[in-house]
Amino acid sequence: MFHLNKILVSSLVIIFSLLGYAQHRSVYFGIIEDEIDLGLSPYVARVISEAEEENADAVIFKINTFGGRVDAATQIKDAIIASKVLTIAFINNRAISAGALIALSCKKITMVPGSSIGAATVVDQTGQKVGEKYQSYMRSEMRSTAERNGRRTDIAQGMVDERIVVEGLDDSTQLITLTSDEAKKYGIADTLVNDINDVLEAFDLKGAEIKRINSNWAEDVVRFLNNPIVSSLLIMVGLLGLYTEIKTPGWGLPGTIGLISLALFFGSSYILELASIVEILLFVAGLVLLAVEIFVIPGFGFAGIGGIVLIVAALFLALLGADPFIDWDQVSIAIFQLTGALVLSLLIFLIILKYLPKSSTFSRLVLSEEESADKGFVSYPSDKKLIGKEGIALTDLRPAGSAEFNGERIDVVADWDYIVKGKKIKVIRVEGIKVVVKEVQV
Repeated sequence: MFHLNKILVSSLVIIFSLLGYAQHRSVYFGIIEDEIDLGLSPYVARVISEAEEENADAVIFKINTFGGRVDAATQIKDAIIASKVLTIAFINNRAISAGALIALSCKKITMVPGSSIGAATVVDQTGQKVGEKYQSYMRSEMRSTAERNGRRTDIAQGMVDERIVVEGLDDSTQLITLTSDEAKKYGIADTLVNDINDVLEAFDLKGAEIKRINSNWAEDVVRFLNNPIVSSLLIMVGLLGLYTEIKTPGWGLPGTIGLISLALFFGSSYILELASIVEILLFVAGLVLLAVEIFVIPGFGFAGIGGIVLIVAALFLALLGADPFIDWDQVSIAIFQLTGALVLSLLIFLIILKYLPKSSTFSRLVLSEEESADKGFVSYPSDKKLIGKEGIALTDLRPAGSAEFNGERIDVVADWDYIVKGKKIKVIRVEGIKVVVKEVQV
């Protein structure tokens, strides 16, 4: 009887221990879907970091993607390979192109019946295959990643290069894309599953707590700012704000908005490793030169031009990013994006300059009723006789200042650029009390 009780107690202890162990086991669950971009890298790194900190038993990545940026996939691959926790790829639909590299980086791969993996050749923005330099790089990434996790390197390379033949699977004219059954047969996938519960059961994780990790607001914001359209708008607004400040005296709201826009652009680029400290220092140096031009040096000269050149150079390098290989396609895309932002910002500035004073919104901010002389409103005589007269600028015109005409001091406004003190000027028009002048080129 005593022996029977001892066996019963021991059994209960074992059962409760197993239950307690299952309750304390945890699995982190991350999602890799849609396009692979650089905004996804911080999220994947955070999922792995949190899983390691909490001593999780595994990290499962649900993968469903047609691919995306090679540099982004490489960053994600490096984070997964470096993980101290068991990583499992759960391909529920497809892992194509960059998605295939990410899946191969996981220690285990599971696939839902009917899913696929492969077709990892590198293409450009138009879908055309790029040069051998890129293909060689991607082949080595796929080969080394497959080799690290004990998978067939010939199949991994055949996903990039159609010239690689795998007997019984492919010929020399097609890239390798495996169905779920083929992936299991040739050792790319470890097992086929129907859902996440099957994944847990396959790797002795049944009963473990699943901690689903979604991207946080900061990661979503950075990913949003990195969108090509959004980043172009940030550059455009930034340049528009700075250009407005160059053309007007002092510092105001446009310049502040411009700086915030460019700070968001460089900040998100730095987080995503597109911009380095070099680009940021170039940008800051450009701002310093512009500030010197606006607040210290009269007119517009070396400091202003140098500042603009440094800012444009910093933007251009940030748009190129830190890709291991730079080809003409990437350079031309960066040039097109930057040129488009420059041209659009200049056009918007000219449109605002021309039409804003006539708009209904602007009219609410100023007195809309005309105070003309025939209605008895005369605060200062409009002297049309000044038109065509020449004089000397008594102060720097930025754009307003004072000038002397035939010994008479008159407040004037420069028509376009700054006019340095002592320069010869000419009245080109008189608008009420505003006397508009331009510099006389000697």
